[in-house]
Amino acid sequence: MRKLSNSEIKARLIFVVGVTLSFVFGISMLGILYGVLFVVQPLEPSPTDSSFIDGILAPAFMALLGLLGGVLASNGLKDKGEKQDD
Repeated sequence: MRKLSNSEIKARLIFVVGVTLSFVFGISMLGILYGVLFVVQPLEPSPTDSSFIDGILAPAFMALLGLLGGVLASNGLKDKGEKQDD
């Protein structure tokens, strides 16, 4: 087994982080969609539910989405091409 270079290790790490964040975001969205679509709700949400959505879920999803976008967008920004003499 050959030794991986630093750029290959970084690429794999970014891939794993991106897949993990996407998985967490997707499962969370599916859970919320299930709760909204298939769980019987009263016509008006309770104050506890509205504070839960406004105070916890919205910032958590924004943070997850921002983190995912930042990790995936900054993949190649810092790396300069390494010059190799062959």
